[in-house]
Amino acid sequence: MAMENVRFANSDEEDLYSGFDVVHPALDTRELEKDQGFQEAVKTSYGRRPPTQSRAPVGLAPGGGPRLGTASGPRLGTATGPRLGTGSGPAVSLQSSMGPVSAEGALKRPMTSMQGTGYSSQSKYFDPLNQASKGPAPPLSIVAEESPEEKIKSLERRVMELIEESCMAASRGELKLALDRAKEASSKERSLIRQREQAGLSDGHNLDLTFSVLFNLANQYAANDMYTEALNTYQVITKDRMFNNSGRLRMNMGNIYYRMGQYNKAIKFYRMALDQVPNTHKSMRIKMMHNIGLVFVQMGQYSEACTSFEYIMQEDANFKTGLDLVTCYYALGDKEKMKRGFLKLLECQLDIDDDEKYTASSDDTHANLILEVIRNDSLRKMERQMKEEAERSILTAAKLISPVIETTFSAGYNWCVDAIKGSQYADLANDLEINKAVMYLRQKNFKDAVETLKAFEKKETKVASTAATNLSFLYFLQNENEQAQKYAQMASDANSYNDAALVNLGNCSFQRNNLEEAKQYFIAALDNDASCVEALYNLGLTNKKLGQYEEALDSLLKMHAIVRNYPPVVYQIAHLYQMLGDNDQASEWYLQLLGLVPTDPHIHQRLGQIFDGEGDKQQAYQYYFDSYRYFPSNLEVIDWLGSYFIEHQVAEKAIVYFERAALMQPDEVKWQLMVAACHRRSGNYQLALQTYKQIHRRFPENIECLKLLFRLSTDLGLKEAADYALELKKAERAQEVRETRAASGSRPGSRRSSSRASRSGSAISGHEESGALLPKSAGTRASSRGPRSIPGSALSGGRTTRLSLNDLDEAEPYMPANKEIDSSYSDPIGPLQERPKTSMRRKTDDDDFGDEELGEDMLPE
Repeated sequence: MAMENVRFANSDEEDLYSGFDVVHPALDTRELEKDQGFQEAVKTSYGRRPPTQSRAPVGLAPGGGPRLGTASGPRLGTATGPRLGTGSGPAVSLQSSMGPVSAEGALKRPMTSMQGTGYSSQSKYFDPLNQASKGPAPPLSIVAEESPEEKIKSLERRVMELIEESCMAASRGELKLALDRAKEASSKERSLIRQREQAGLSDGHNLDLTFSVLFNLANQYAANDMYTEALNTYQVITKDRMFNNSGRLRMNMGNIYYRMGQYNKAIKFYRMALDQVPNTHKSMRIKMMHNIGLVFVQMGQYSEACTSFEYIMQEDANFKTGLDLVTCYYALGDKEKMKRGFLKLLECQLDIDDDEKYTASSDDTHANLILEVIRNDSLRKMERQMKEEAERSILTAAKLISPVIETTFSAGYNWCVDAIKGSQYADLANDLEINKAVMYLRQKNFKDAVETLKAFEKKETKVASTAATNLSFLYFLQNENEQAQKYAQMASDANSYNDAALVNLGNCSFQRNNLEEAKQYFIAALDNDASCVEALYNLGLTNKKLGQYEEALDSLLKMHAIVRNYPPVVYQIAHLYQMLGDNDQASEWYLQLLGLVPTDPHIHQRLGQIFDGEGDKQQAYQYYFDSYRYFPSNLEVIDWLGSYFIEHQVAEKAIVYFERAALMQPDEVKWQLMVAACHRRSGNYQLALQTYKQIHRRFPENIECLKLLFRLSTDLGLKEAADYALELKKAERAQEVRETRAASGSRPGSRRSSSRASRSGSAISGHEESGALLPKSAGTRASSRGPRSIPGSALSGGRTTRLSLNDLDEAEPYMPANKEIDSSYSDPIGPLQERPKTSMRRKTDDDDFGDEELGEDMLPE
């Protein structure tokens, strides 16, 4: 068969169409269905690999010539050992998609070029990650489809989780998140109901879950002030009869109406809720009655409120309701009912254990350890709160009715004290008597207050310590430091942990200028109570006076963290930063202080001084002008503003400020000379001449005024110039005579000189002690011995530039006619470098907020 298609060269007959039905073995698809290797390759992943680029060789004839395989002979090799050949020819290796295929017994060709991608000649599988050693992958688990019941239970669990998340967020104060979770729970709960209906499980509806969702949603609406939505949600619950005891939720609806200010509707819903609550729920009914009484109080209907409160006091008396009842009787003005209500309040029982129970009295170590544990547990804390609430209610009621139940204030307090002493709360009588002393103080009756407090000297330790502390405070206010220290020491001896007594002892030491001792007392007070603001503030002032600015700043910053935005503390902090040279921090704190007291003129002045020292004249002028606006009588501010306008060549604007200074100090000639100099500088010579004449009439011996009058009269060509010249010579001779007498009287050993020196020394020392910024003696005359200077700013660090009258004269547009007079002329105000900077200051400058005032321990309320 193979030879039929072979044509020899010597053949006579040619078949022109032979060979066209011969198909290349690689393209022959007729036998592929029977090829087992090919079918296996198609079914696996190896058959999906792209074919290689190599071509399979063609089989050879026995003689070495090429020949084509026939339809019945050759086949395309596959991955299972394919071969191409005829019935008589050997198998020849072919290149397949799985790699080289070799003949039988032939060596395999190495595949070094494919080793990087995971192929090798030794491996049978493509495994670049070496995963074949791990074995076959486990079979995928078959997830069974959930049944409708399981889906419903899963959704119910999710709804409960959302409700819990909403409640937890509300407890943390995250109201918006709590509302979002409540809304999501409501949405999923509605989806749950629909799934039940679709699955035909409506009979198993979870009413408790629905109630929880709606109730939580209504609560979150109310917490977010969405009252309309909350009322609608509560209405859904109360109208559904499937919910048991839903009627009591009308109490919540009444609370919402109370918040909205609709008191009538609030009472209506309270009463509806009261009707639906059985008598067995006594505590719930009492709470509803108490709410009704409070709404009546808010409406001003005290009689109806008394009815509700009286019912509660009969059923289950408690301190809160008793105090409300006494308050209503006080509003009605019924004295007898006030007394009766106070006695009912004292009859309330406080069902807690005595303090002796928590005192270790045996040698049993185990029992003592148990007492140590329960002494501060949550139950003990709750008992303390109940006791404090009872004491507060009784003392508040007594303070309220004592001034009105009797004819006199003292008689009313005595009745309340006797009533308390006859009850189980006799310990409160002492506190009420101390409060009686406080009431005397409010009425400015110091004598009776002191007598009341002195009655406690021989009583028990705690009460005696409190009374002695208040007595020390009273004597300190009256500047009786010895008595104040005596009673403060008594209070400290009676109770060594009394921080108020230590503060008062420190105040007394501070007043005696014993700063180190005062500092130790304040530190001891802080050791007893770290939050004692009086001790912190006084310690800061003491360190400031000692020059320990860093420690003072530390104490005041601690107090600022406790008491925010307290103006005296903010001022002291700013002033300390200014004294430390940190102007940036000082200005920041001063600006913060201006936010608290925006109309304080001295703070504006301080800020102006800081900006002036930094060279920012424009900003300094703004703050100085604001200070002048709020307090136009500060001579330092007036002086700065006038000098500012003179420096900027606007002398006419400075006249207003110097005229005000002249009004404040009419006997001080320099202000009037400054006014005349400003007129002269602005070119108004006639007005300047009139001003100098007025000064001369008032101060005829003032040499500077006579010089200026002579100069102006000469320049203006007036006849009065000769008269002023004569007066000037007389004044100069008189001045020389006085100087000669003073020089002769000051010789050593002269009685007159010693007496004068003693008088002058006492006058100087008295002036320094007075702390006056400017001299205020009447009839002051300017001296011709030298220029007098304007005192600089009393504020620390001030560098305000001021111009003298000499500076004004040098800038005059005209020249004087008499050179001799001009050469001997001297203005009353010298240049800037000749002015001494005074360290004396006014009290109002550094003590705006009590620089030297101590924080005293206030009386207990």
